[in-house]
Amino acid sequence: MSTPTIGVLALQGDVREHLVALAAADALARPVRRPEELAEVDGLVIPGGESTTMSKLAVAFGMLEPLRERVRAGMPVYGTCAGMIMLADKILDGREDQETLGGIDMIVRRNAFGRQNESFEASVEVAGIEGGPVEGVFIRAPWVESVGAAADVIATYDGHTVAVRQGNVLATSFHPELTGDHRVHALFVEMVRAAQ
Repeated sequence: MSTPTIGVLALQGDVREHLVALAAADALARPVRRPEELAEVDGLVIPGGESTTMSKLAVAFGMLEPLRERVRAGMPVYGTCAGMIMLADKILDGREDQETLGGIDMIVRRNAFGRQNESFEASVEVAGIEGGPVEGVFIRAPWVESVGAAADVIATYDGHTVAVRQGNVLATSFHPELTGDHRVHALFVEMVRAAQ
């Protein structure tokens, strides 16, 4: 079994927690800030954080187009919370100048579950993950308003889509990296191995 090298986009957000979760799921994890670092990884995690800030920093660091190119070329990518927003083809309640990478045919609503003080944890059944529900941490979390034919809804919570997969691209509204349960990251590591 190969050990894939998986980057965590380290422009802003909860980078360290994803590095720990990926290492626990048997990947070689490293931060990615520059295009040359992106070129060296087999897959990428886009962490939670603030999606408008992340999009501005991706432009400032010269990362936006290299990221889009790698996603279009089929590199496996996993986005949590703000990362889900970055992977959406369309955003509701975003800023007019907000850029996304695309990758999943979905429309995502920013901050759909409420403000920071309305954050919560909930058990979420995720298709493809065995061993019972995962604990999801929802912090100013988005939800998916709709998906296109190519995207598969793999988890819902309270009637809203909170996890989607389209080919090599995975996205969750919630933060599994904050719980110590590394099964979602293990699923992503298997996706990266399958793509190698």
